[in-house]
Order: sequence, then structure tokens, then C-alpha cells
Amino acid sequence: MPDLPLHLWYSITNLGGAGLTLPLALAIALWLAAGYSWRMAASWVVVLGVAIGLTTITKIAFLGWGVGIRELDFTGFSGHAMLSTAVYPVAFFLMLQSAPSALRVTGMLAGLAMGVAVAFSRVVLDAHSPSEAVTGCILGALAALVFARYWWQARAQRVSAAIVTLSLVGVVIALHNVQVPTHRWVTNLALTVSGHDRPFVRAKWKASGPKRAPEAPISQTLNDLSTPSDRT
Repeated sequence: MPDLPLHLWYSITNLGGAGLTLPLALAIALWLAAGYSWRMAASWVVVLGVAIGLTTITKIAFLGWGVGIRELDFTGFSGHAMLSTAVYPVAFFLMLQSAPSALRVTGMLAGLAMGVAVAFSRVVLDAHSPSEAVTGCILGALAALVFARYWWQARAQRVSAAIVTLSLVGVVIALHNVQVPTHRWVTNLALTVSGHDRPFVRAKWKASGPKRAPEAPISQTLNDLSTPSDRT
């Protein structure tokens, strides 16, 4: 594990916050609409929306009903990991619109690396387990790659790559430390739909463990073994 100061880990993790990535995703959609087509912009919104929806569902399932995978310490996809690995590769895809394919691929890989760094920071800061960070990365990367693969041959005609780059970098710089209480919103939604007064908490959920059925008395077990079974 890299020995970085705590404030640097927070700086990295803030790159995946909804207060930054969602406005950046919106800016990408607007540039896609302006420079390419509304259809391309709409497809980006739909692909990212599906990834956000899946992430939110897993979080609601755990917070509202305690649905997760104890063996993997999984309580839902990491939103930071998913958003960063989805948004940053597409940002590079857009900024390098007129560059050769090899450079565009390199840019998207750099975007994915940023997402992986954000996911790693979530584990270091104890915000998520490794399984949640990894699966969040996979979900976000799939969203970005599906979009880029479908629109790889598209070329902008009405916007400058330099202007697009300056605007997207400006969004990242301006909103880097903006915090949005998405966890509180999702928690409130989970409690509303589940009807519970309190959300499930990881520590108690892990400590409770799976409930096992009570063991039958030894006398009953021996009797069952001596009786022919009527099951096929």
C-alpha cells in the first residue's frame, strides 16, 4: 500500500465524488449533444443511468433489508469507484476526439487508472471493502467501454477539442472538493421503501452471521437413517 499522507488519499477519493463526477457527466452529455448528436448524448445518459441505478439498488437492498454477501464483505457497489471509472474514460474519449485511435485508447486507459486509484482510496479510507471497490470499478468500466465501443467511429464537426478539454478540466478543478450527501439520500430512500426505522450497519450485519437451522436430536437422526426414504 502506498504510504501517502491522509489528505492525499482524501484528495484522490474526492475525484470520484458525486459532487464532481455527476456535473462532469452532464458536461460530457452537453458537449456530445453540441458536437455530435442528441442520440449520442442520450445514449451516454442511459448507459451511465443504468450503472447508477444498479449501484443504488444494491445499496438500498443492504441498507433497507440487509441484503449482501458476508463471505465477500459486500454491501453494494462502490459509487465512487463506479462513477470515476465510468466518467473519466469517456471524458478522455471526448477530449481526444480528433486524435489517432492509439492515443484515444491511451487516454481511456488513463481514465480507467484514475478510477482504479479512486477505488483503492476508498479501501484505504475504510469507506468500502475490496469487493465493493473492485465490483464498482468493473461496473463503471463496462459502462464506459460499452459507450465508447458503440460510438468509436463518431467524429465531432461543430466543436473544438481544445475548448472541450478546457471546459472539462475546469469542471474537475472547480468541483473537486464539492461534497454531496448521496449516502444520506440513499439511506433515507432505503428506510422509506423498506419501512424500517434504522438502516442495516456493516459491523452488526457481519457480526450476526448467517442463521443456521437448529440441529435435530441424535435419536431423531438415527431414526431417520433407519427408515427408508420416500424421496426420489
